[in-house]
Amino acid sequence: MPLVDNAVYVDGHRTENPRSVEETFEVLRERKGMAWIGLYRPDAEEIRGVATEFGLHFLAVDDALAGHQRAKLERYGDTLFVVLRPARYLDAEEKVEFGELHVFLGPGFVVTIRHAESPDLKRVRRRLEENPELLALGPESVLYAVLDQVVDEYGPVLAGLENDIDEIEDQLFGNDAEVSRRIYELHREVTEFQRASFPLVAMLESLLRGSDKYLLDLELQRLLRDVLDHALKVTERADAFRLLLQNALAVNTTLVSQQQNDEMRRLTEASLAQNEETRKLSETTLAQTEQTKKISSWAAILFAPTLIGTIYGMNFDVMPELHWRFGYPLAVVAMVAMGGVLYSVFKAKRWL
Repeated sequence: MPLVDNAVYVDGHRTENPRSVEETFEVLRERKGMAWIGLYRPDAEEIRGVATEFGLHFLAVDDALAGHQRAKLERYGDTLFVVLRPARYLDAEEKVEFGELHVFLGPGFVVTIRHAESPDLKRVRRRLEENPELLALGPESVLYAVLDQVVDEYGPVLAGLENDIDEIEDQLFGNDAEVSRRIYELHREVTEFQRASFPLVAMLESLLRGSDKYLLDLELQRLLRDVLDHALKVTERADAFRLLLQNALAVNTTLVSQQQNDEMRRLTEASLAQNEETRKLSETTLAQTEQTKKISSWAAILFAPTLIGTIYGMNFDVMPELHWRFGYPLAVVAMVAMGGVLYSVFKAKRWL
Protein backbone atom coordinates (compact mmCIF):
# COMPACT_ATOMS: atom_id res chain seq x y z
CA MET A 1 0.00 0.00 0.00
CA PRO A 2 1.41 3.48 -0.90
CA LEU A 3 1.66 4.68 2.68
CA VAL A 4 3.47 8.00 2.79
CA ASP A 5 3.21 8.22 6.56
CA ASN A 6 1.19 6.33 9.12
CA ALA A 7 1.17 7.14 12.81
CA VAL A 8 -0.89 6.86 15.96
CA TYR A 9 -0.89 9.92 18.24
CA VAL A 10 -1.77 10.07 21.91
CA ASP A 11 -2.15 13.51 23.51
CA GLY A 12 -0.55 15.07 20.45
CA HIS A 13 2.56 12.88 20.48
CA ARG A 14 3.51 10.20 17.98
CA THR A 15 3.54 6.88 19.79
CA GLU A 16 3.53 4.27 17.05
CA ASN A 17 4.35 3.91 13.34
CA PRO A 18 2.22 0.96 12.13
CA ARG A 19 3.28 -0.79 8.96
CA SER A 20 -0.25 -1.40 7.67
CA VAL A 21 -3.78 -0.06 7.98
CA GLU A 22 -4.83 -3.20 9.82
CA GLU A 23 -2.06 -2.73 12.35
CA THR A 24 -3.00 0.93 12.71
CA PHE A 25 -6.56 -0.03 13.54
CA GLU A 26 -5.40 -2.48 16.20
CA VAL A 27 -3.00 0.00 17.83
CA LEU A 28 -5.70 2.66 17.78
CA ARG A 29 -8.13 0.43 19.69
CA GLU A 30 -5.49 -0.30 22.31
CA ARG A 31 -4.18 3.23 22.92
CA LYS A 32 -7.37 5.27 22.35
CA GLY A 33 -5.50 7.99 20.49
CA MET A 34 -5.76 9.34 16.96
CA ALA A 35 -4.53 7.69 13.79
CA TRP A 36 -3.36 9.71 10.81
CA ILE A 37 -2.91 7.68 7.64
CA GLY A 38 -1.36 9.42 4.64
CA LEU A 39 -1.82 7.75 1.24
CA TYR A 40 -0.43 8.78 -2.14
CA ARG A 41 -2.38 7.75 -5.24
CA PRO A 42 -3.76 4.46 -3.88
CA ASP A 43 -5.69 2.12 -6.17
CA ALA A 44 -9.35 1.15 -5.73
CA GLU A 45 -8.60 -1.98 -3.68
CA GLU A 46 -6.45 -0.03 -1.25
CA ILE A 47 -9.10 2.66 -0.78
CA ARG A 48 -11.75 0.01 -0.14
CA GLY A 49 -9.47 -1.60 2.44
CA VAL A 50 -9.20 1.67 4.39
CA ALA A 51 -12.96 2.22 4.06
CA THR A 52 -13.65 -1.22 5.51
CA GLU A 53 -11.33 -0.71 8.50
CA PHE A 54 -12.80 2.67 9.46
CA GLY A 55 -16.39 2.20 8.31
CA LEU A 56 -16.40 5.03 5.76
CA HIS A 57 -19.67 5.84 4.02
CA PHE A 58 -20.02 4.19 0.63
CA LEU A 59 -21.00 7.46 -1.13
CA ALA A 60 -17.83 9.15 0.07
CA VAL A 61 -15.82 6.09 -0.94
CA ASP A 62 -17.42 6.16 -4.41
CA ASP A 63 -16.40 9.81 -4.81
CA ALA A 64 -12.87 8.99 -3.72
CA LEU A 65 -12.72 6.14 -6.23
CA ALA A 66 -14.14 8.23 -9.09
CA GLY A 67 -11.82 11.18 -8.50
CA HIS A 68 -11.99 14.52 -10.34
CA GLN A 69 -14.36 15.88 -7.73
CA ARG A 70 -15.15 19.52 -7.08
CA ALA A 71 -14.01 21.03 -3.81
CA LYS A 72 -16.61 20.21 -1.17
CA LEU A 73 -17.34 19.19 2.40
CA GLU A 74 -19.88 16.48 3.22
CA ARG A 75 -20.87 14.99 6.55
CA TYR A 76 -21.97 11.38 6.95
CA GLY A 77 -22.99 10.94 10.57
CA ASP A 78 -19.85 11.43 12.65
CA THR A 79 -17.58 11.25 9.59
CA LEU A 80 -16.50 14.15 7.41
CA PHE A 81 -15.45 13.81 3.78
CA VAL A 82 -13.54 16.77 2.38
CA VAL A 83 -12.34 17.26 -1.19
CA LEU A 84 -9.74 19.97 -1.79
CA ARG A 85 -8.22 21.24 -5.03
CA PRO A 86 -4.65 22.31 -4.22
CA ALA A 87 -2.64 24.14 -6.86
CA ARG A 88 0.93 25.07 -7.61
CA TYR A 89 2.49 27.38 -10.17
CA LEU A 90 5.05 25.85 -12.55
CA ASP A 91 7.56 28.58 -13.41
CA ALA A 92 9.17 26.74 -16.33
CA GLU A 93 5.87 26.16 -18.14
CA GLU A 94 4.20 29.35 -16.82
CA LYS A 95 1.05 27.44 -15.99
CA VAL A 96 -0.96 26.31 -12.97
CA GLU A 97 -1.08 22.64 -12.03
CA PHE A 98 -4.14 21.52 -10.06
CA GLY A 99 -4.25 18.50 -7.79
CA GLU A 100 -6.85 16.72 -5.71
CA LEU A 101 -6.82 15.82 -2.03
CA HIS A 102 -9.41 13.69 -0.21
CA VAL A 103 -9.63 13.87 3.57
CA PHE A 104 -11.69 11.51 5.74
CA LEU A 105 -12.22 12.52 9.36
CA GLY A 106 -13.89 10.47 12.01
CA PRO A 107 -13.71 9.70 15.73
CA GLY A 108 -10.01 9.17 16.35
CA PHE A 109 -8.77 8.96 12.77
CA VAL A 110 -7.75 11.03 9.76
CA VAL A 111 -7.13 9.56 6.29
CA THR A 112 -5.57 11.81 3.65
CA ILE A 113 -5.46 10.63 0.04
CA ARG A 114 -3.26 12.77 -2.15
CA HIS A 115 -3.42 12.55 -5.97
CA ALA A 116 -0.81 15.20 -6.80
CA GLU A 117 2.44 16.69 -5.58
CA SER A 118 0.67 19.40 -3.64
CA PRO A 119 -0.14 20.16 -0.91
CA ASP A 120 2.98 19.44 1.12
CA LEU A 121 1.44 17.21 3.80
CA LYS A 122 4.86 16.39 5.23
CA ARG A 123 5.14 20.00 6.22
CA VAL A 124 1.65 19.90 7.73
CA ARG A 125 2.47 16.83 9.79
CA ARG A 126 5.79 18.27 10.93
CA ARG A 127 4.12 21.52 11.96
CA LEU A 128 1.48 19.73 14.02
CA GLU A 129 3.98 17.37 15.63
CA GLU A 130 5.94 20.44 16.72
CA ASN A 131 2.76 21.73 18.36
CA PRO A 132 1.38 18.78 20.41
CA GLU A 133 -1.18 20.98 22.17
CA LEU A 134 -2.83 21.75 18.83
CA LEU A 135 -2.56 18.17 17.57
CA ALA A 136 -4.11 16.92 20.81
CA LEU A 137 -7.35 18.69 19.85
CA GLY A 138 -8.12 15.77 17.53
CA PRO A 139 -8.81 15.17 13.83
CA GLU A 140 -10.25 18.68 13.41
CA SER A 141 -6.78 20.12 14.10
CA VAL A 142 -5.43 18.09 11.18
CA LEU A 143 -8.22 19.38 8.94
CA TYR A 144 -7.43 22.96 9.97
CA ALA A 145 -3.72 22.50 9.23
CA VAL A 146 -4.44 20.92 5.84
CA LEU A 147 -6.84 23.74 4.90
CA ASP A 148 -4.30 26.31 6.02
CA GLN A 149 -1.56 24.68 3.93
CA VAL A 150 -3.76 24.55 0.83
CA VAL A 151 -4.66 28.23 1.19
CA ASP A 152 -1.01 29.17 1.82
CA GLU A 153 0.07 27.35 -1.34
CA TYR A 154 -2.44 29.42 -3.31
CA GLY A 155 -0.19 32.44 -2.62
CA PRO A 156 2.59 31.55 -5.09
CA VAL A 157 -0.07 30.64 -7.64
CA LEU A 158 -1.60 34.11 -7.35
CA ALA A 159 1.85 35.67 -7.66
CA GLY A 160 2.57 33.66 -10.81
CA LEU A 161 -0.77 34.56 -12.36
CA GLU A 162 -0.27 38.22 -11.49
CA ASN A 163 3.11 38.21 -13.21
CA ASP A 164 1.58 36.60 -16.30
CA ILE A 165 -1.17 39.23 -16.37
CA ASP A 166 1.45 41.99 -16.14
CA GLU A 167 3.16 40.46 -19.17
CA ILE A 168 -0.17 40.41 -20.99
CA GLU A 169 -0.59 44.14 -20.39
CA ASP A 170 2.84 44.73 -21.95
CA GLN A 171 1.96 42.53 -24.94
CA LEU A 172 -1.35 44.26 -25.60
CA PHE A 173 0.24 47.34 -27.12
CA GLY A 174 3.18 45.53 -28.65
CA ASN A 175 1.29 44.13 -31.68
CA ASP A 176 1.94 40.58 -30.46
CA ALA A 177 -0.12 38.16 -32.54
CA GLU A 178 -0.09 35.55 -29.74
CA VAL A 179 -1.61 37.81 -27.09
CA SER A 180 -5.19 36.69 -27.74
CA ARG A 181 -4.32 33.02 -27.25
CA ARG A 182 -2.38 33.85 -24.07
CA ILE A 183 -5.31 35.83 -22.65
CA TYR A 184 -7.69 32.91 -23.25
CA GLU A 185 -5.25 30.47 -21.64
CA LEU A 186 -4.83 32.67 -18.58
CA HIS A 187 -8.57 33.23 -18.33
CA ARG A 188 -9.09 29.47 -18.36
CA GLU A 189 -6.49 29.00 -15.62
CA VAL A 190 -8.00 31.76 -13.47
CA THR A 191 -11.47 30.26 -13.93
CA GLU A 192 -10.16 26.84 -12.90
CA PHE A 193 -8.43 28.44 -9.92
CA GLN A 194 -11.69 30.07 -8.88
CA ARG A 195 -13.45 26.70 -9.05
CA ALA A 196 -10.77 25.29 -6.76
CA SER A 197 -10.62 28.13 -4.24
CA PHE A 198 -14.12 29.62 -4.04
CA PRO A 199 -15.76 26.60 -2.34
CA LEU A 200 -13.26 26.89 0.53
CA VAL A 201 -15.10 29.95 1.85
CA ALA A 202 -18.40 28.08 2.11
CA MET A 203 -16.66 25.03 3.59
CA LEU A 204 -14.97 27.04 6.33
CA GLU A 205 -18.16 28.95 7.10
CA SER A 206 -20.00 25.62 7.37
CA LEU A 207 -17.40 24.28 9.81
CA LEU A 208 -17.68 27.41 11.95
CA ARG A 209 -21.48 27.30 11.94
CA GLY A 210 -21.38 23.73 13.24
CA SER A 211 -18.71 24.43 15.85
CA ASP A 212 -21.17 24.50 18.76
CA LYS A 213 -23.10 21.46 17.60
CA TYR A 214 -19.96 19.37 17.13
CA LEU A 215 -18.10 20.84 20.13
CA LEU A 216 -15.29 22.36 18.12
CA ASP A 217 -12.55 23.76 20.36
CA LEU A 218 -12.53 27.56 20.72
CA GLU A 219 -8.90 27.82 19.66
CA LEU A 220 -9.65 25.81 16.52
CA GLN A 221 -12.53 28.14 15.78
CA ARG A 222 -10.16 31.10 15.92
CA LEU A 223 -7.67 29.34 13.67
CA LEU A 224 -10.38 28.43 11.17
CA ARG A 225 -11.54 32.06 11.08
CA ASP A 226 -7.98 33.06 10.24
CA VAL A 227 -7.92 30.58 7.36
CA LEU A 228 -11.31 31.93 6.26
CA ASP A 229 -9.90 35.46 6.13
CA HIS A 230 -7.01 34.25 3.97
CA ALA A 231 -9.39 32.31 1.72
CA LEU A 232 -11.54 35.41 1.23
CA LYS A 233 -8.47 37.40 0.18
CA VAL A 234 -7.53 34.64 -2.27
CA THR A 235 -10.99 34.62 -3.85
CA GLU A 236 -11.03 38.42 -4.07
CA ARG A 237 -7.70 38.48 -5.89
CA ALA A 238 -8.80 35.68 -8.20
CA ASP A 239 -11.97 37.59 -9.03
CA ALA A 240 -9.90 40.72 -9.70
CA PHE A 241 -7.66 38.71 -12.03
CA ARG A 242 -10.69 37.46 -13.94
CA LEU A 243 -11.98 41.03 -14.39
CA LEU A 244 -8.53 42.21 -15.51
CA LEU A 245 -8.37 39.47 -18.14
CA GLN A 246 -11.88 40.26 -19.35
CA ASN A 247 -10.86 43.91 -19.71
CA ALA A 248 -7.64 42.87 -21.44
CA LEU A 249 -9.65 40.75 -23.86
CA ALA A 250 -11.99 43.67 -24.56
CA VAL A 251 -9.04 46.03 -25.13
CA ASN A 252 -7.36 43.48 -27.39
CA THR A 253 -10.55 43.08 -29.40
CA THR A 254 -10.77 46.86 -29.78
CA LEU A 255 -7.14 47.11 -30.85
CA VAL A 256 -7.54 44.29 -33.37
CA SER A 257 -10.68 45.96 -34.76
CA GLN A 258 -8.86 49.26 -34.99
CA GLN A 259 -5.95 47.63 -36.81
CA GLN A 260 -8.37 45.95 -39.20
CA ASN A 261 -10.16 49.26 -39.80
CA ASP A 262 -6.82 50.99 -40.45
CA GLU A 263 -5.85 48.24 -42.87
CA MET A 264 -9.21 48.49 -44.64
CA ARG A 265 -8.81 52.27 -44.84
CA ARG A 266 -5.34 51.88 -46.35
CA LEU A 267 -6.65 49.31 -48.82
CA THR A 268 -9.58 51.59 -49.73
CA GLU A 269 -7.27 54.55 -50.26
CA ALA A 270 -4.97 52.42 -52.37
CA SER A 271 -7.95 51.16 -54.37
CA LEU A 272 -9.22 54.70 -54.92
CA ALA A 273 -5.78 55.82 -56.03
CA GLN A 274 -5.60 52.87 -58.40
CA ASN A 275 -9.07 53.68 -59.75
CA GLU A 276 -8.01 57.29 -60.30
CA GLU A 277 -4.92 56.14 -62.19
CA THR A 278 -7.09 53.79 -64.25
CA ARG A 279 -9.51 56.63 -65.02
CA LYS A 280 -6.71 58.91 -66.11
CA LEU A 281 -5.24 56.13 -68.24
CA SER A 282 -8.65 55.49 -69.82
CA GLU A 283 -9.09 59.18 -70.56
CA THR A 284 -5.64 59.31 -72.13
CA THR A 285 -6.42 56.22 -74.18
CA LEU A 286 -9.73 57.71 -75.33
CA ALA A 287 -8.02 60.97 -76.24
CA GLN A 288 -5.40 59.06 -78.20
CA THR A 289 -8.13 57.08 -79.94
CA GLU A 290 -9.92 60.29 -80.92
CA GLN A 291 -6.69 61.72 -82.28
CA THR A 292 -6.09 58.51 -84.20
CA LYS A 293 -9.58 58.73 -85.70
CA LYS A 294 -9.02 62.32 -86.81
CA ILE A 295 -5.65 61.55 -88.30
CA SER A 296 -7.03 58.48 -90.07
CA SER A 297 -10.02 60.48 -91.39
CA TRP A 298 -7.91 63.28 -92.81
CA ALA A 299 -5.53 60.75 -94.29
CA ALA A 300 -8.44 59.05 -96.06
CA ILE A 301 -9.78 62.38 -97.33
CA LEU A 302 -6.37 63.39 -98.69
CA PHE A 303 -5.89 59.92 -100.14
CA ALA A 304 -8.70 60.40 -102.77
CA PRO A 305 -7.22 63.40 -104.65
CA THR A 306 -3.78 61.96 -104.23
CA LEU A 307 -4.99 58.78 -105.95
CA ILE A 308 -6.50 60.68 -108.86
CA GLY A 309 -3.51 62.98 -109.12
CA THR A 310 -1.20 60.01 -109.09
CA ILE A 311 -3.08 58.32 -111.91
CA TYR A 312 -2.99 61.41 -114.07
CA GLY A 313 0.60 61.98 -113.23
CA MET A 314 1.62 58.76 -114.96
CA ASN A 315 3.63 59.11 -118.20
CA PHE A 316 1.18 57.49 -120.61
CA ASP A 317 0.00 58.89 -123.97
CA VAL A 318 -3.19 56.91 -124.20
CA MET A 319 -5.50 57.61 -121.24
CA PRO A 320 -9.26 58.31 -121.04
CA GLU A 321 -10.00 61.99 -121.47
CA LEU A 322 -6.30 62.82 -121.49
CA HIS A 323 -6.76 65.32 -124.34
CA TRP A 324 -10.33 66.22 -123.42
CA ARG A 325 -10.99 69.90 -122.90
CA PHE A 326 -12.82 69.41 -119.63
CA GLY A 327 -10.59 66.61 -118.27
CA TYR A 328 -8.68 68.75 -115.82
CA PRO A 329 -11.73 70.47 -114.30
CA LEU A 330 -13.48 67.10 -114.04
CA ALA A 331 -10.52 65.57 -112.17
CA VAL A 332 -10.43 68.47 -109.73
CA VAL A 333 -14.18 68.25 -109.18
CA ALA A 334 -13.87 64.49 -108.63
CA MET A 335 -11.14 65.07 -106.08
CA VAL A 336 -13.20 67.64 -104.18
CA ALA A 337 -16.36 65.53 -104.42
CA MET A 338 -14.65 62.40 -103.09
CA GLY A 339 -13.07 64.41 -100.27
CA GLY A 340 -16.44 65.97 -99.44
CA VAL A 341 -18.15 62.57 -99.36
CA LEU A 342 -15.48 61.10 -97.10
CA TYR A 343 -15.63 64.18 -94.84
CA SER A 344 -19.42 63.81 -94.53
CA VAL A 345 -19.12 60.12 -93.72
CA PHE A 346 -16.43 60.65 -91.05
CA LYS A 347 -18.34 63.61 -89.60
CA ALA A 348 -21.48 61.49 -89.33
CA LYS A 349 -19.49 58.84 -87.46
CA ARG A 350 -18.05 61.59 -85.21
CA TRP A 351 -14.53 60.83 -86.21
CA LEU A 352 -14.08 64.52 -87.06
